[in-house]
Amino acid sequence: MTLSRRTLLAATAALAAGALVSVETAIAAEPIKIGMTVSSTGRFALAAQSGERGLKIWIDDVNGRGGIPVGGEQRKIELITLDDRSDKTMVPRVYETLIKDYDVDIAFGPFGSTLTGAAANTTEQYGKFLTIWSASSDAIYNQGYKYVVSASQIAASRLGHPSVKALNAMGAKKVAFAYLDEPFPAGITKGAAELAKELGMEVVMMEKFAKGTKDFSVIIQKALASGADAFYPTSYEGDQMIIARQLRELDASFPATYMVYASQPQFLEIGQDADYLVSQTLLHDKINWNVNAGLSRAEVVERYGKLYPDVAYPADFQTALAYSAGAVLEEIIKKADSLEPAKLKQAALDLNDQVTVMTGPYHIEESGKQINMEFVIMQNQKDGPEVIYPAAIATAKPVFPMPPYSQR
Repeated sequence: MTLSRRTLLAATAALAAGALVSVETAIAAEPIKIGMTVSSTGRFALAAQSGERGLKIWIDDVNGRGGIPVGGEQRKIELITLDDRSDKTMVPRVYETLIKDYDVDIAFGPFGSTLTGAAANTTEQYGKFLTIWSASSDAIYNQGYKYVVSASQIAASRLGHPSVKALNAMGAKKVAFAYLDEPFPAGITKGAAELAKELGMEVVMMEKFAKGTKDFSVIIQKALASGADAFYPTSYEGDQMIIARQLRELDASFPATYMVYASQPQFLEIGQDADYLVSQTLLHDKINWNVNAGLSRAEVVERYGKLYPDVAYPADFQTALAYSAGAVLEEIIKKADSLEPAKLKQAALDLNDQVTVMTGPYHIEESGKQINMEFVIMQNQKDGPEVIYPAAIATAKPVFPMPPYSQR
């Protein structure tokens, strides 16, 4: 093995100083440098830091095992993080700094589509492989980038697919969609409605509402009048909690109602208003894929508790996405046996349908778009949320139709 100039200088200096340096230490392989930005402030801070903790769990596990084999050497991981302040105008400059000043081998994306889209331009310009863990925007994968791979986050156009598949399997035939008039909810709804039609379901309503809406009674009544047997309002958690309460107040009993966040702990705190709602998530103690890469869901949660005992927030799906992206990246590096971006990208494609991590099975398109790591569908049943889709990890059968409010 040829010693690098840096290693030779370090060993010579240590010996000159009288230090005891073992041969193993002197020739230890240099670490794989992974660079990412993390928002310390701004609207993305909580999610970004949750993701960073997930990635660090993966790094802790890898380094505890001695590293990743590359070219006959075991190489540990060195993570280099810089602050992007939730500001997309800073992201290109900060990733350029990671590449030029810190000489990172691989770039790991920031949180979300807005920041990741800005990062991808820079990493591609400098020929660095970019691992995405949270950006769902389809537009990122339409730019012709060669070295971009979403290792865990499914594309926005497919985020609504598992819920529609589950509703279809339950027996729903007519779906009433309502959505917040913003790009993310609108994108999910568009993809969900298109799939519903492909599956032979009838889309009986497509109603948008403005940010700040507090009274959803007109939308609910319109959905009831449409004859829908599935009500599908898409927005953020606060809106959906209001809708859940107003459904009960109006005694608006649909055979099925889907709300993205309905199985989250804070949503369940609204009590009976959350009963029987269908939702989706990636991290729950009842979601347990048969993993063949990385740690299991239970092992990740346990490691989170040990590494972050004083963190105010428990592990969440951002933690899971970032951890899983790291676990997939490890398999990509091993498959490529190289850190060259072209070899990493080819390895990423070659691993399609061969890897299952804690958030599910992996498959990307040539563009790097993740199309297979779908969210798991849950329903809030008598004893709490249960997995109802996919069948491979289901813990209960769905309750359909759900009981009318008057009979609960």
